[in-house]
Amino acid sequence: MFIYSYPDEFESTRIIGERQCKKAVELFDKASEQLKGKVDYRHAYLNFSSLEVSLPKVGGGQEVVKTCPAAMGFSFAAGTPDGLGAFDFNQGDDKGNAFWRVVRNLIRTLSQEQVKCQLPKPILLDTGETKKPYDWAPSILPVQILQIGQLVILSVPGEFTTMAGRRLRDAVKTVLTSKGHGKFDSNVHIVIAGLTNTYSQYVTTIEEYRVQRYEGASTLYGPHTLDAYIQEFKKLAAALISGQAVEPGLPLPDLLDKQISLLPPVVVDATPFGVNFGDVKTDIPSNSTFKKGQLVTVTFWSACPRNDLMTEGTFALVEILQNQNKWAPAYDDDDFSLRFKWSGLATLSPESFATLEWRIPASAVSGVYRINHFGASKSLLGSISHFTGSSSAFVVA
Repeated sequence: MFIYSYPDEFESTRIIGERQCKKAVELFDKASEQLKGKVDYRHAYLNFSSLEVSLPKVGGGQEVVKTCPAAMGFSFAAGTPDGLGAFDFNQGDDKGNAFWRVVRNLIRTLSQEQVKCQLPKPILLDTGETKKPYDWAPSILPVQILQIGQLVILSVPGEFTTMAGRRLRDAVKTVLTSKGHGKFDSNVHIVIAGLTNTYSQYVTTIEEYRVQRYEGASTLYGPHTLDAYIQEFKKLAAALISGQAVEPGLPLPDLLDKQISLLPPVVVDATPFGVNFGDVKTDIPSNSTFKKGQLVTVTFWSACPRNDLMTEGTFALVEILQNQNKWAPAYDDDDFSLRFKWSGLATLSPESFATLEWRIPASAVSGVYRINHFGASKSLLGSISHFTGSSSAFVVA
């Protein structure tokens, strides 16, 4: 079995981001078509736990089916090749197993209506009907269509498989370009923006759903989930070209007062006797000179980063000396060359340290540098105090 995850998460992130950036720049530079026309949108909230969907019947006519309250299938727990699950779960499982059914029933006993609605998915977690401490899965979802000239964006609150996305785009294009009603020509560009405004797992085609691999088992609202999206986006597209308003739909539940966290709070931060927060624990050797490509490492006595996430700030900063008397910022912790690693000294110990690693880029300017650490400590009384520490200066040749 192939495992596609990269062992170094820092490097994996850099590779993915760099490739996306290069492709985005390439597409931008090659763009030749100007967007012309109005900017418009339609948006609605829909209850996907019981949405009626009209489908054509074999031999003619229509039949009405419904989506289901959200549920996760057994194959969801199997994961995928790039992120395998645990225990004895397997992809393509349309039966489940006795042990995990017992575990499931300890959480919630399934209704026969839900079992029948979700077929052929065997339900592992009945997330749509489990309400404590609050809903385990959303019922009300936002759907939105945006127009920027001849570009139309379908904002969906989930991950569509390739074929599911194609079917949705084709259905919307049929409405937008239909003779007598459509206001777009065949040159309309329809794209899907996934994971928009909320998250509701995967959306597969009916054929993919029947196979019950990871994506089908993660399609929450039953076998007609994609049909529901197609139906509702066709309505939004029709309203967009006709200029008509759409019903805003049900309001989203406010769960702010119901939130819980299993992450224990920061109780207190401490340093050894005679040591201050921000003091250097392991410094760079004095009078050091480094070449580009080498790694510079310094460790500071620190405090839990959750005390202040340094939004719009930084935990780590590399500065260069200018004009022999002024330090100027050169790199911070949003640069891939500079890494901030925090660790507690021991389990349950209030003492901690931060290791800052700078892999000197080939583009770095030769000169004198130093590495700074910024943080915030929490006292036993709960007050937060910010601190700064600096390494010894060193030369980059």
